[in-house]
Amino acid sequence: MPNKGNRVKITKVKSHVIVDPDYDVRATSSAQDDLLVEVFTDEGIVGIGESDVNPWIARSCIESPGTHTMDRGLTAVLVGLDPLDPPKVWQEVYRSTAMAGRRGALVHALGAIDMALWDICGKAAGVPVWKLLGGQPASHLSAYCSLEPEVGDLDSYIGSMVRWARRAIDLGFDAVKAEATFSGPYANMGLRLPDSAMTEVLEAVRAAVGPGVTLMVDMQYAFDSAERALAMIEEWVAYDLRFVETPLWIDDLDGYAKLTAASPIPVAAGEWQATVFEFRELVRAGCLHVLQPDVGRVGGLSEALKVCDLAAASGRVVIPHAWKTGITVAATAHLAAARPEVERFEFLHPETCESRLRKELTIDEIAVTPEGVTLPQAPGLGVELNWDALEEFEQAACALYAG
Repeated sequence: MPNKGNRVKITKVKSHVIVDPDYDVRATSSAQDDLLVEVFTDEGIVGIGESDVNPWIARSCIESPGTHTMDRGLTAVLVGLDPLDPPKVWQEVYRSTAMAGRRGALVHALGAIDMALWDICGKAAGVPVWKLLGGQPASHLSAYCSLEPEVGDLDSYIGSMVRWARRAIDLGFDAVKAEATFSGPYANMGLRLPDSAMTEVLEAVRAAVGPGVTLMVDMQYAFDSAERALAMIEEWVAYDLRFVETPLWIDDLDGYAKLTAASPIPVAAGEWQATVFEFRELVRAGCLHVLQPDVGRVGGLSEALKVCDLAAASGRVVIPHAWKTGITVAATAHLAAARPEVERFEFLHPETCESRLRKELTIDEIAVTPEGVTLPQAPGLGVELNWDALEEFEQAACALYAG
């Protein structure tokens, strides 16, 4: 949204490193910590954003000084810029931090800031962000509920998964995703089991939700070869899965291309990708049926829009990753409301999540109903923070790691 009026200036960026006091290092859940940013302006408008990234590393990217034009910190570049043109700000910051940035943690941190800039734009214009993005959506959006119990044995895992799946349906969801990772680098809660355990999870969840509910599975990079992944995927055709998520290590482009060409079930990935350039590499290599940008990690809404353009041009769909607090859920809902390439989006519901950050940090405007997810209507992102919870979570972070 280019600024057409008087020039507004960014005056300050404040980073909040926050942690769930009840975090569990065995859990494969990045919802246990968070980088929250506030971007301040000389007009008194403050935008908020977050990103799914190690918050201590991201804070350093934001606050670090620099001594030359190619390697500055984010705040050093941002102060004095006009927040009402987020894509222009994005390009300026990207170029000015290129030696340390270009990908990874710095782009993830920039994603939180870009999210906050769009929040400022909406608040300045008095409209929800999706209207600034050109959205003309229906009255409700489509989302799916992610399910990842944090328990230590298979029977308990399946029991918890089934209970949460049924609860998701009761809440109004018509789609759920089962996290089923029992091998590879991120075996959930240390559970290491044969691949057949994944099948047991899918069988139980499909039986619990019935044939009318959309079902997906996230394998969290569990398989070490396309052949091994394909052997299991072929067994899962009977469960009518919408997609299989991150079956292989994300850098294995040859493996993903081979699997994408052979799989009877659509293959999805992209939660870690920073910038549209990384998505272009996947698409050019013939990888994936479904693109899964995370709004914060990919570089914010400005960059997520480019991924939607890429999906439209390459005949793919977008189903964003959004494993974080209500801030990311809201930002992703605005993207979904604005772009037809977004089929549905991930919705980490407070009632099907262990993290207190997800449960308590935001006072959510967005709700799940039998008709779908309600459309954000408040100016900006439409997110209100619980400042008491924020203070507690900051104290927990300080106790964990001083700074």
